Amino acid sequence: MRRLRNPLITWLVWASAAVVLAASPVSPGASATVGEAFITNQNGDSLTIVELAGLKVLAEIPIGGKPAGIAMSGDGKQAFITAPESKELIVVDAVTRQIAKRFKVGEGPLGVAAHPTSGRVYVADWYSHQLSVVDPAAGTIVAKISVGDSPSGVAVTPDGRLVLTADRDSNAVSIIDASTNERIASVPVGQRPFGITIDAGGQRAYTANVASDDVSVIDIATRKVLGTVKVDERPYAVALAGQRAFVTNQYASTVSVIDVASLKVVQTIPVGDHPEGIATDPAGAHVYVACWFDNVLMRIDTAKMAVDGQVAVGDGPRAFGLFLR
Repeated sequence: MRRLRNPLITWLVWASAAVVLAASPVSPGASATVGEAFITNQNGDSLTIVELAGLKVLAEIPIGGKPAGIAMSGDGKQAFITAPESKELIVVDAVTRQIAKRFKVGEGPLGVAAHPTSGRVYVADWYSHQLSVVDPAAGTIVAKISVGDSPSGVAVTPDGRLVLTADRDSNAVSIIDASTNERIASVPVGQRPFGITIDAGGQRAYTANVASDDVSVIDIATRKVLGTVKVDERPYAVALAGQRAFVTNQYASTVSVIDVASLKVVQTIPVGDHPEGIATDPAGAHVYVACWFDNVLMRIDTAKMAVDGQVAVGDGPRAFGLFLR
């Protein structure tokens, strides 16, 4: 039996119909190796920091506000967390493991992404149907950009030129010019896109479409869908490793593995209950999956295509976005 959810968690689940964050490739400018995962625990109102080498918990930081979205700065020194219940963006010093700043952003902040060089942070506002452009150092909102209905996941191209949002209730992806803060295109995708991920070359974007149980693959330059790949029930987010895309399927408790050349599912990996956030290490050797109902972070060996380790984290891990540093 599935656990009961409070109203806030219910709308977040159905926001995904069940994605930075998706998550996705490591932030440009980050170290070639990563050593820690920053896991937002929505039910537990906390952030768990995990050492990846030994799969050991290093710290659990009280956050509040039902934290969900997560992004790391390009240099890995800061973590940016969205708290939908308290309507905040929270900045955590990743080195000292302390909250550095928190301030109000919109009515329903959810997905979040960091620009690779400018220092700006992009926050999807579920209720106002906008993308907030934030200066975290000043704690101010620089701009608000109208996008589609109920934006969820956010991703920035590696060159920092474009920002993409998965607009869940519009069944589309918005493309924003980061230099002008203007929405320049909307691309129709599958039903209820939630997580969105951009490849390392900035050429393709992948959306997890929770209502149509598939993944849309977008050619960013032409602003067209190249293909649609059927996966398991309620896909949430996508991570990329080499020539493969790994997709968390919430209701199936699996990760679908897609060959990005053929756009076909080549394997399905059983994981914990209700997998959500997913991220890949820079070498592509491991994929990390946050399992919301089992309260664990699982590690998948991409060569063996199997889970090879796990660690208990806080209650209700979502880790929606880029959570490795």
